[in-house]
Amino acid sequence: MNATCLPSHLFLDHLLPVGLTGTKYACGRGGCGACTVMVSKCDPVSKKIRHFSVTSCLVPICSLHGAAVTTVEGVGSTQTRLHPVQERIAKSHGTQCGFCTPGMVMSMYTLLRNHPQPSEEQLMEALAGNLCRCTGYRPILESGKTFCMESNGCEQKGTGKCCLDQGENNSPSHGQQSDISTGLFTKDEFQPLDPTQELIFPPELLRMTESPEKITLTFHGERVTWISPGTLKDLLELKVKHPEAPLILGNTSLGPAMKSQGHFYPIVLSPARISELSMVSKTSEGLTIGAGCSLAQVKDILAERVSELPEEKTQTYRALLKHLRSLAGQQIRNMASLGGHIISRHCYSDLNPILALGNATLNLISKEGARQISLNADFLAGLAHADLKPEEILESVYIPHSQKWEFVSAFRQAQCQQNALADVTAGMRVLLKEGTGTIEDLSIACGGIGVAPISAHKSCQQLQGRCWNELMLDEACRLLLDEVSIPGSAPGGKVEFKRTLVVSFLFKFYLAVLERFRKLVKQSPAPDCLHHPEVSDGFLSALEDFPVTVPQGVQRYQSVDSHQPLQDPVGRPIMHLSGLKHATGEAIFCDDIPRVNKELFMAFVTSTRAHAKIKSIDSSKALELPGVVDVITAEDIPGTNGAEDDRLLAVDKVLCVGQIICAVVAETKVQAKHAIEKIKVTYEDLEPVIFTIEDALKHNSFLCPEKKLEQGNIEEAFEKVDQIVEGEVHVGGQEHFYMETQRVLVIPKTEDKELDIYVSTQDPTHVQKTVSSTLNIPVNRITCHVKRVGGGFGGKMGRPAIFGAIAAVGAIKTGHPIRLVLDREDDMLITGGRHPLFGKYKVGFMNNGRIKALDVECFINGGCTLDDSEQVAEFLLLKLENAYKIRNRRFRSRACMTNLPSNTAFRGFGFPQGGLLTESCITAVAAKCGLLPEKVREKNMYKTVDKTIYKQAFNPETLIKCWNKCLDNSSFHSRRMQVEEFNNKNYWKKKGIAIIPMKFSVGYVETSFHQAAALVHIYTDGSVLVTHGGNELGQGIHTKMLQVASRELKIPLSYMHICETSTATVPNTISTGGSIGSDVNGRAVQNACQILVKRLEPIIKKNPEGAWEDWIKTAFEQRISLSATGYFRGYKAFMDWDKGEGDPFPYYVYGAACSEVEIDCLTGAHKKIRTDIVMDACCSLNPAIDIGQIEGAFTQGIGLYTTEELTYSPEGVLYSRGPDEYKIPTITDVPEEFNVSLLPSSQNPLAIYSSKGLGESGLFLGSSVFFAITDAVTAARRERGIAEDFTVKSPATPEWVRMACADRFTEMIPRDNPKTFKPWSIQIA
Repeated sequence: MNATCLPSHLFLDHLLPVGLTGTKYACGRGGCGACTVMVSKCDPVSKKIRHFSVTSCLVPICSLHGAAVTTVEGVGSTQTRLHPVQERIAKSHGTQCGFCTPGMVMSMYTLLRNHPQPSEEQLMEALAGNLCRCTGYRPILESGKTFCMESNGCEQKGTGKCCLDQGENNSPSHGQQSDISTGLFTKDEFQPLDPTQELIFPPELLRMTESPEKITLTFHGERVTWISPGTLKDLLELKVKHPEAPLILGNTSLGPAMKSQGHFYPIVLSPARISELSMVSKTSEGLTIGAGCSLAQVKDILAERVSELPEEKTQTYRALLKHLRSLAGQQIRNMASLGGHIISRHCYSDLNPILALGNATLNLISKEGARQISLNADFLAGLAHADLKPEEILESVYIPHSQKWEFVSAFRQAQCQQNALADVTAGMRVLLKEGTGTIEDLSIACGGIGVAPISAHKSCQQLQGRCWNELMLDEACRLLLDEVSIPGSAPGGKVEFKRTLVVSFLFKFYLAVLERFRKLVKQSPAPDCLHHPEVSDGFLSALEDFPVTVPQGVQRYQSVDSHQPLQDPVGRPIMHLSGLKHATGEAIFCDDIPRVNKELFMAFVTSTRAHAKIKSIDSSKALELPGVVDVITAEDIPGTNGAEDDRLLAVDKVLCVGQIICAVVAETKVQAKHAIEKIKVTYEDLEPVIFTIEDALKHNSFLCPEKKLEQGNIEEAFEKVDQIVEGEVHVGGQEHFYMETQRVLVIPKTEDKELDIYVSTQDPTHVQKTVSSTLNIPVNRITCHVKRVGGGFGGKMGRPAIFGAIAAVGAIKTGHPIRLVLDREDDMLITGGRHPLFGKYKVGFMNNGRIKALDVECFINGGCTLDDSEQVAEFLLLKLENAYKIRNRRFRSRACMTNLPSNTAFRGFGFPQGGLLTESCITAVAAKCGLLPEKVREKNMYKTVDKTIYKQAFNPETLIKCWNKCLDNSSFHSRRMQVEEFNNKNYWKKKGIAIIPMKFSVGYVETSFHQAAALVHIYTDGSVLVTHGGNELGQGIHTKMLQVASRELKIPLSYMHICETSTATVPNTISTGGSIGSDVNGRAVQNACQILVKRLEPIIKKNPEGAWEDWIKTAFEQRISLSATGYFRGYKAFMDWDKGEGDPFPYYVYGAACSEVEIDCLTGAHKKIRTDIVMDACCSLNPAIDIGQIEGAFTQGIGLYTTEELTYSPEGVLYSRGPDEYKIPTITDVPEEFNVSLLPSSQNPLAIYSSKGLGESGLFLGSSVFFAITDAVTAARRERGIAEDFTVKSPATPEWVRMACADRFTEMIPRDNPKTFKPWSIQIA
């Protein structure tokens, strides 16, 4: 162990200072997998080497004594040898921004070390704890599947065809021309995996295992002492000496608590070396598992026991196994211990409720001896008589076998299927009198509904002796709701949903017992009390959980012309330029830049009040702390402190929780973080405090004037229609959740007030200008560098300028370089995201579904300052019509001012919210007309050359082609019938299917925002350096630019290089966004290359057979400039809002998506069965990158519309500030079948090489999943005789789905009067 390692250090903290930057910091809670490394240990009993993945942001470095750790650098590198995992994830196009890639590599690498030929299920399990915000996961899985055993393989493998290449009626699609390709990579190119070539386990560690040290190891730090005893006796003595000291094994519970809740322990005990805590023993009566066993080990132990014993003895084990498969991610299960999980007694515990009803016994030990206590309701409640004494530790857990006629089930419902904390967990057990349906014993325990898991002991006692029938069920539900009461203000909210889940789980258990009992007694006559209850065929599906399936799919794109030269890369699926470096961890991001001499770290003090006057800021105690250099306030800003209504640092008052008040500068991050806790800000609250759009409307609180577009005579049209429907739509906000949080490094130079700024941004020029005005120095003294950005999605447009400017003030004031890296919690608190929307519509239509009039009014929650809210309100209106021609319409929008952090640009820029509103109108019309939604969509779509509401002409021919192609590729009509057939046969599960068209406008509403510049150098050795104004965000813009340069210069890509984006090489750049980055910068690169080619033409004519290097050498000798600036003036775009007309967009991207889902009406869970996307890419510059953009955007759209829910307290504090509370899609959220087709043979003469920008458009197509869910919900409501129209609310979370599928259980729950309690959270849309 390195002597500089402190007990408080986590392993991730240790990596960057020693130059190992491949392992990434993204969340700090173990919830995203970006920091995954492999730990290897030798089992002291079996002597086998065990490899397991862990999240290094939670692993205390002192806990790794005796372990070997492999980071991504140890797997392989571009400088030495690539490992097959690294090669395949890159060449399979499984990297975009690349920030999550090292973690993905390490999870797969660890899997392969344990299973060189894993199953696809094992692959899914290994990757379920890793998040990716860019790719949509499909290509990552494809790379991993190349290692897997052949299972569920394509039956036509090797024929050049695929069984998924089917159109309507299971016939080959008419689009299957010979020029359509379905392969984005070639497996034959991959090097084979050779397990014999892996790193060996260090011999010295083997020797340590064979002769283990029994001495106690102690590591002393400034504030924390870490003690690792070598024997159980030593541990027990230490526990007597330090009774308050916690025991840490995995640090998965204590670690996040210490970070987010400020828990502090001066002494920590580590029992990792105590072999007695990992012992497992089996008897004929039960199983004893050591408290030190990891949850992953517990899972394996239980699985083995289940395979050995008859089913009747393993009911409790099977229930535990069910939860262990979905509890957290693989890394957390590898780290978390069984004892830690039990002792923590989290309210959301998955295992404790099952252990409690399974009559588990806790074996405790202390210096005084051993004793046993029951893991029962009293223990879970933390009652003193049933708890551990301070000097005791949990040695093991005894779990008895179940018996015949005993039935145990486990239930959980979370925001998403995997790697999510449960809203409610439950364990239920019943023992029936042998051969009868009489209840002999009953146990029910629930988690997620109180401060700790609770047991319904009274209800269960009252039900003993009853028959297992409907009468019992009704009584049980009533008793359970009385006993398991949840107050309306309960932490976590979702109170009515949780109440409903409790009785819904009970009903599922009731059915499961009936079905299992039926199987047990099917050879003998049924007892009298079970004569009537039988599970009907329509109810059987309620017993089945949605399985985790491995996604399959096909990607179709147009092949390049057969006459295109092989060295011309345009149109080919070229690997991302940085793909291999992403996979090896060699790709350098902003915070990977080595520490600079005398560098200081900055941390922010943010407001804890939503609207208040700042009375004083007392930083005296902070400045007294060691290592603290200064505190930066608004008074230190030499130039402009932002805008009048949008300050960089607060002056006099704050407008939201999370507004930056001041910044601490210290020698280390830990010191800076400690110092901000010591700064005391006193406030005087101000009125009004506005959080919701509803409150903003009441107070007439707006950020800008109303925007309006109108066409036709709407009042007259409403008078002539057959029917009118009015409705509301609520769309929640969305967090960008880029994997790389906001970060900046400012380095002041020694002369002329020059600054070098390394920043993760989409707009370096904006950073440059903001720093210039803040410091009051010329722009030419400031150089902004952007190597690459770990995801942006609009969130790194404006915000990085604020952080860069504050850091620059710190650098100027102290004279030191300043590094600023936001923690995930601070990033989410401060930065804002997608605008929540509240929309009202009034639609008039004929009985045949033809819409004649549409009146829409939209309000978006802009937050406390203007930011981009006015532009979002404008774009929302311009994009609102989507694909539909409605002759009479009026669209209005306003941005509301509230006391929340300012919302900002986000992928799609208003269209995802507005498009959902429009499609909701279509769905409402269809319901009223008794028509299918797709028929109403077809009837109202643009059909011929026409003009939009803002009078821009366009041809919808390609839109119709995408629609028809999607109908065909998805076999939509036959599947619609299959969905209806399924729904007729199943009461508690319903399927839904929806197809959504899209007309997406690309670009900005201003010509100057479409300009671009490039600088191309040719060096005398023939190598080429390309620089342009676009920023690499993961969208592959640098790769595409080199493809353009390669074509224009007619030389291979290997001659090309792009270093970085810099304001010193290409000035006055435009932000990279609006889906036009490759368009406009490609034109600029093309222009520069054409200038150079024109200069070289005379030389080439004289020596046409010469080599490129010869021509360049000759040009230099003839004094011909080998450097050229390229420029593109931009697309013309304008909008006259007074007239309501213009040509605001250069062109449109068209597409369509069909999705099918299945919902569980009892829990609200859903399964994505299939998605087919057809997108108009015209002539794709790079099909692999473009398909990756479509899939990634679509998956981000799935998140927006189904799982990503921002929750705020009534005081305006954002609760959801990390991956635990905010659920972006995981690898298990990918549709079971996921097909993407690029429409062939379309043209776009405006853009370079007739391509199109596809960065944003795919996100809205995620709404096809939303409308498939609402289609399923409608089917459920129809069957239950409930009105089919309901308020549309996005995201369609399990809570919304469950409560929309109203039934006897939603009706029986108690409902609180909102005036009688303060809610835990508020709805801001």
